[in-house]
Amino acid sequence: MTGSATNATKGQVVGEVRRVNGPIVEASGMIRASMLEVVEVGDLRLIGEIIRVTDDRATIQVYENTSGLKPGAPVFGTGRPLSVRLGPGLLRNIYDGIQRPLERIAEHSGAFLGRGEKPSPLDNEARWPFEPAVAVGDALSAGQIFARVQETISVEHRLNVPPGINGTVVEIADAGEYCNEDTVCRLQTDTDGVVSLTMCHEWPVRRPRPNAGRITMEMPLVTGLRVVDTFFPITQGGTAAIPGGFGTGKTMTQHALAKWSAAQIIVYIGCGERGNEMTEVLREFPELIDPRSGRSLMERTILIANTSNMPVAAREVSIYTGIAIAEYYRDMGYDVAVMADSTSRWAEALRELSGRLEEMPADEGFPAYLPSRLASFYERAGKVETLNGDTGSVSVIGAVSPPGGDFSEPVTQHTSRFIRCFWALDRDLANARHYPAISWTNSYSEYLPDITAWWQSQDHEWTTFRERLMEILQEEVTYQRIAKLVGPDALPDHQRLILLLADLIKNSFLQQNSFDDIDMYCAPAKQVWMLRTLVSFSDRCLQLIKRGATLADIREMECLTTIIRMKSTVPNDDAQAMTATTNAIGKELDELERRFA
Repeated sequence: MTGSATNATKGQVVGEVRRVNGPIVEASGMIRASMLEVVEVGDLRLIGEIIRVTDDRATIQVYENTSGLKPGAPVFGTGRPLSVRLGPGLLRNIYDGIQRPLERIAEHSGAFLGRGEKPSPLDNEARWPFEPAVAVGDALSAGQIFARVQETISVEHRLNVPPGINGTVVEIADAGEYCNEDTVCRLQTDTDGVVSLTMCHEWPVRRPRPNAGRITMEMPLVTGLRVVDTFFPITQGGTAAIPGGFGTGKTMTQHALAKWSAAQIIVYIGCGERGNEMTEVLREFPELIDPRSGRSLMERTILIANTSNMPVAAREVSIYTGIAIAEYYRDMGYDVAVMADSTSRWAEALRELSGRLEEMPADEGFPAYLPSRLASFYERAGKVETLNGDTGSVSVIGAVSPPGGDFSEPVTQHTSRFIRCFWALDRDLANARHYPAISWTNSYSEYLPDITAWWQSQDHEWTTFRERLMEILQEEVTYQRIAKLVGPDALPDHQRLILLLADLIKNSFLQQNSFDDIDMYCAPAKQVWMLRTLVSFSDRCLQLIKRGATLADIREMECLTTIIRMKSTVPNDDAQAMTATTNAIGKELDELERRFA
């Protein structure tokens, strides 16, 4: 992909530096440069992007440390917008915000990222097993698959014709091993003559990839977290935010979603997080085992690491790099999940850059265009029909870190306008070691009407069960307020029973142990069974209270412990254990009912 600058200007000096203000550089003599063109600044050729043009002056946002850069330094043109390189080799890789491969840089530069380093994002020497999917004479249009490459054991890489290219195959390579830069297909087009296709191409990060149209999102993105799947579900192609103060578990929740969600490709963006947190991610992810394939989770994962001590400008562009890569795999027909941790740090980068540009600040110093930038990110999610007639999706889950846990601050408020799923983390739950600390009173999901039919295909009473448990949890909030005023002993038995049942729901269903081999993931079938068990137990206990049983009688039941432990004692696929547990609980309730018949 090229910008509006001519090929003659690529790599040539197009201007010189006049002023340096941190990552913001002003240059003169830029008459041949264009808006959003990538340029290289100074003798080290630091990567930058033109973000403002006035006459022959341009304002450049530099994505590297500008220390030592002086007025008079040359500015080199490239003639293209900021782009990602897409092709086999993306998976298992770790990039910075502008898609520089950190592992390959570390091999020859050590632990510190050198300025001006620009290795290819893809290993151009690696050879990939190429399998053609078309023959000479076939007519191809943009988006159609012309070959397949087994990128990892878990993922097949489907090479498609880049957008904007249509033609007839005049040459296709035989099956074999090729490098990314090798020409593997030639198309005869009506406008550009013969076009050569390699196994990789570039795409501007700020431009959404085209598709044939959006599709209704009716399939839930099953995450294995009960509080998410049952109470606040997200669809494949949906958007969600995880707001929470420091220490409430945003990163841990995203790690669980990355491991267990029903997405075939994971793009994890560490945007402005602390270095030790990203180090933990980089160490843990290669060791995590994909539950579907039994192999390393990295075989279907791409990491973008941009820590808080890296140049702030690169933090701003990192989420666009991640979403552009996600759209590429979506166009292959995959369901992709993007984890952005955290969009608050990204917004802080916008605020710093805006301040250096001397723009008029809005709420809390953030730029006035913060909402539109957030919208441009989240609106690239969705389930679509690809140009080749397949279906794919990009689900976006963004963590938000409001200072002091204040959900009224601008980033959280603007984010809630563009997402349909809000998983609010509660500090009291986190302090009580309740994982995940998602508040059932402050969270919501607007996807319930979309995915209800799917859950009802698992059990036609799913909606009834879910609403019944939510009703108990909502009643508990009211009774807890009363209990704080008059004491719990002053409440009648049926209200105290609601408090007991709510605690039972929290401990047995909402709380989940990510270190337990069974409880770390809860399959939909087990979730429905647990719902049925809890609703049946709650309704029968309320009937017992009406018949004259006391709260003490119910507290003495041994099946209370059975219900609390069923999340970690009953495996996901063990129908016999589920039946045995249900029968044991029912038998004890039957005995108590006979006493008060």
